[in-house]
Parts: sequence; C-alpha cells; structure tokens
Amino acid sequence: MRTLAIIPSRYGSSRFPGKPLADIAGKSMVRRVYEQAKKAFEDVCVATDDERIVAEVESFGGVAIMTSPSHQSGTDRCYEAYTKYAAMHPEREIGLVMNIQGDEPLIDPCQLKSLEEAFTADPQVYLGTMAKKITSSEELFSPNTPKLVMDINGYALYFSRSTIPYMRDAERENWLTQHTYYKHIGLYAYKPETLGKICSMERSSLEKCESLEQLRWLENGLRIKVVETDSTTFAVDTPEDLLKIVSYIEKDLYLCS
Repeated sequence: MRTLAIIPSRYGSSRFPGKPLADIAGKSMVRRVYEQAKKAFEDVCVATDDERIVAEVESFGGVAIMTSPSHQSGTDRCYEAYTKYAAMHPEREIGLVMNIQGDEPLIDPCQLKSLEEAFTADPQVYLGTMAKKITSSEELFSPNTPKLVMDINGYALYFSRSTIPYMRDAERENWLTQHTYYKHIGLYAYKPETLGKICSMERSSLEKCESLEQLRWLENGLRIKVVETDSTTFAVDTPEDLLKIVSYIEKDLYLCS
C-alpha cells in the first residue's frame, strides 16, 4: 500500500495572515512541514489555493497542487488534491491518503508512520486518527482542546469540546487521577474511497454543535480507528508561537529518524 501525504495550506488566516510562508529559522513553515512528511513518505504534496504558496513549494523542489478556493475544510481540499495527484501518477496506486496539518512544522515522522501502520495491521481499517493522553487540567477543561472516548477496540465513540466522560462522583480536581482522558490530535488518514464518501456528506447536526467535522462521519455510521501517540504537537496559531518553535529547532528536540 502506497501512502500519499497531503498538506492543506491556505494563505489566509484571521490571526496570522500568510502563515504558511512564515520564516522559521531560515525555512518557511510549509517547507518544514513538507520536509518532516518526506521523512515518512515518498509521495507528499501541498494542496493550496494560492500561487504564492505554489511558488514557495516549487522553489525547494516540492510538489504543490492548486485546488479550489471554495473548499470548506482541509478534508475537501485533500480529496481534490488526491484525485489530481492520482491522475498524474496512475502507476503509483495510492492506497492511503494522509491529511497533515500545515501549521505543525515539527510534526513527528514516527507519528505519521504509526498511523499508517494501523491500516497495514488491519485491512478492515478505512479511516483513522490519533489521540494523546491528557496530563493537565488546563487541557482537560478547555473547549479549545477536543476530547474523545474510545471503545475497547480502539474505535472512536465520540469527540467533544466538553470534558468526556463526566465523572459524577469525583471532584473535578481529581478527575485526571481517577480516569485516563484523551485529547484528539488532528491528523487523519483515509482509504481513498472513504475520503470520497466523506466529502459527499452534508454537514451534520452534531458537527454543527461542536464544530468538529469528524462527528459528521460518526453520525453517518463510519468507524474511526484511533491510534495513541506520545509525540508532542506544536501548532502555530500566532506569530508568538514561532518563537517557541525556533527554540525547539535549535535544541533539536523534535527530530525522529
């Protein structure tokens, strides 16, 4: 099975315009994400709607695919990029598509491979994502940190911005010591036919309530395999976040061979 890693990348951002081209210790953010993805996969491309991003990717020898500016999500952009890439390279027979966030320049290649391995280990898996144990009360109770619960086979039961499960008979300050909570890591992998199916679905009621698109998939009966990771993620949401990223790069704390 051959994996195509796609990095959706938009120039516009309300908090950080031009974020993909932001300089991080001498390289653009989109380049750093791309180079990390290439450590895991041979087939990597950036899906964008902006010629400036295309020019940047091509300047360092990367592959960029222009997509429609009307897409409502990175998932939709990934599907268009997949169809174009597959048409350009029919001999490669892409069997898995991975959606890698374009604002995580320190994404761990080992993390990417572990998600891929969930599909190779079980041919019945057609849709997957990742989760990490929550270790702080700040994350546990923050609506900006989506949480999830899984069944005994490692499939998602629900995702929420609320704290789930709710521990009725314990004080809030004791929840982390009495139960293992997980936060969702926004990394997805899909078999191509599943990705196409997802992109044909209408927004669901739960998705609208929580503003989490994966709830649309659950509401439509899809099963989402969850792979646990210990890797730390570093998303860049503001210019101030760049300073933290640079410090990790200088210390070489993020690399995985």
